[in-house]
Amino acid sequence: MPLSKDGETLAPAPASELRSSFRRRLISGAAAAAAAVAPDASVQMTSAENYVTESMGGDTCSDADSTCMDGRRNGGAEKRMGKAAVNNGGGKRGDGTGAGRGEPELSAKDVFRASAPAHRRVKESPLSSDAIFSQSHAGLFNLCIVVLVAVNSRLIIENLMKYGLLIRAGFWFSSRSLKDWPLLMCCLTLPCFPLAAFLVEKLAWKKLISKPVVLLFHVIIAMIEIIYPVFVIIRCDSAVLSGLTLMLIVSIIWLKLISFMHTNYDFRTMCYPIAKDEIRSEGLSFGYSDDVSFGSLVYFMMAPTLCYQPSYPRTACIRRGWVIRQCIKLAVFTGFMGFIIEQYINPIVKNSEHPLKGNFLNAIERVLKLSVPNLYVWLCMFYCFFHLWLNILAEFLRFGDREFYKDWWNAKTIEEYWRMWNMPVHKWMVRHIYFPCVRNGLPKGVAILISFLISAIFHELCIAVPCRTFKFWAFIAISIQVPLGILTRHLQNKFKNSMVGNMIFWVFFCILGQPMCVLLYYHDVMNRKSVDRVI
Repeated sequence: MPLSKDGETLAPAPASELRSSFRRRLISGAAAAAAAVAPDASVQMTSAENYVTESMGGDTCSDADSTCMDGRRNGGAEKRMGKAAVNNGGGKRGDGTGAGRGEPELSAKDVFRASAPAHRRVKESPLSSDAIFSQSHAGLFNLCIVVLVAVNSRLIIENLMKYGLLIRAGFWFSSRSLKDWPLLMCCLTLPCFPLAAFLVEKLAWKKLISKPVVLLFHVIIAMIEIIYPVFVIIRCDSAVLSGLTLMLIVSIIWLKLISFMHTNYDFRTMCYPIAKDEIRSEGLSFGYSDDVSFGSLVYFMMAPTLCYQPSYPRTACIRRGWVIRQCIKLAVFTGFMGFIIEQYINPIVKNSEHPLKGNFLNAIERVLKLSVPNLYVWLCMFYCFFHLWLNILAEFLRFGDREFYKDWWNAKTIEEYWRMWNMPVHKWMVRHIYFPCVRNGLPKGVAILISFLISAIFHELCIAVPCRTFKFWAFIAISIQVPLGILTRHLQNKFKNSMVGNMIFWVFFCILGQPMCVLLYYHDVMNRKSVDRVI
């Protein structure tokens, strides 16, 4: 038993007091050690106390709560007095700490000695199931990028060494392309349809024709605008690329015409005062008038949007240097896309069998082999069109709203993907198909089905007409998106994990779906050409 100076027996100190005393000595020693290497005394003291608090955290709060609270209250005083001790040269601490009890200071060697606890609390491994989603994986992402670039570079070099450069100018520009002048003439006549729609609207605003007549004229204009190019493409037996380009232009103009007609119909009826008041309440000077403007129609037909309004938010100026940089990127990525098509996709497709007629395993192997280059082409197409081309066009026209896409690559379900990857079409569908159906009493599910049906029809037209093979593969592929969206939403709700739906989207849409459609259409086109030669 310890004795006092008078020879009296002293009672042993409580365990909590001994631990607090040892903790103060550790803090003092850690601060003294930190003073030799760090100039900032406040940083030294804070780091030392944090380390010791962590080290003893498993024991200091094992006693009564009052002892823990006393220790926490004393911590502030100890910290301040520790600062003073460090500022005075790292010597003994001031009064009120362990020095008053005759306790010696601990050096850095004492703090990190063998008896100091190395395991202080319960921790999970960074890659365990409970901690993996709370960790930052930026380094692994960078590693994946480096590995992806290295592996694909090796494959490109190996392909060039084995097969040489397979790019042929005849694939893109051939003597047959010069025979597609009817398609060019058809393309040059397309502005006649917006002009006709403008004349009809002008007469309607002046109330020279009735509403049924206006509707009849607009239906005729819209039908002729899309039937006439289809007839020209099929009649002239044009090249696939030329026909595809014309059908895309025709589809864009048709969607713009519908928006122009529908919007002006709203302006002429009850919705016009409401729309005008909403615009004014938001402080947007969009120049609404009680008449249709030819200048607004011309700007709308050139602008990167499918939704008509008399005026749009505009930027202050055109950034010429920015436009030049984007044009260079557009040329580079377009060339890269053509290289992948010529060097990889064409040989893979030519050496394949019809997916529905040949060996099943061979078909799966061809689909998987085609999936990677097809994915690269699709990503390049998205980047070139939705990011580069639409932004370049918007910059020239000073078009302000440039949300042409959202982060569709993070889509948790198929529905989210279709809402985010093509914002001009999505806004058009919501504005002119979905909400009009809902306002007329249709259920939301039926309105969504109608939207997908229209999308499927246009996908089929844009692909089947240039290929001149109507097997409805594109229509079926888009229609399957509805049950697939229900499946991904169900799995996401079941597993409570956004990764499940996102991975299903990538697998079904990019790894299996698109390569399968490419093979189907290629072999159907080849079969049609072989039949034409025989005839």
